[in-house]
Amino acid sequence: QVQLVESGGGSVQAGGSLRLSCAASGLNLDDYSLAWFRRPPGKEREAVSCIDLGGGETRYIDSVKGRFTISRDNAKSTLYLQMNNVNDEDTAMYHCAASYGGSQWCAMLPGNYNDWGQGTQVTVSS
Repeated sequence: QVQLVESGGGSVQAGGSLRLSCAASGLNLDDYSLAWFRRPPGKEREAVSCIDLGGGETRYIDSVKGRFTISRDNAKSTLYLQMNNVNDEDTAMYHCAASYGGSQWCAMLPGNYNDWGQGTQVTVSS
């Protein structure tokens, strides 16, 4: 049974940093591309970033480029999202997701992902 468990969320002041983690079990992470999605309060879910199965290809939405960094450690079966210089618009529930395959490519659409974590809340205060 595939399990994705996020951690690292919390309250942070604007301009601060946070690192989210997503621990995966029940799958060989080497075979999966991964992504972070978020749902801000009262808004639709949106993709934040994705990474291909080898870790060499990454994608970001424009609003987080230069501030967030996605990475993975397949040996530890863990996905990360380093969030720097956060602002109010980053307040959301963050979910990690896994999709089988994806070499030198990753998807930014939720429909491409079959496995999801429960999420971790990030709240940015001014």
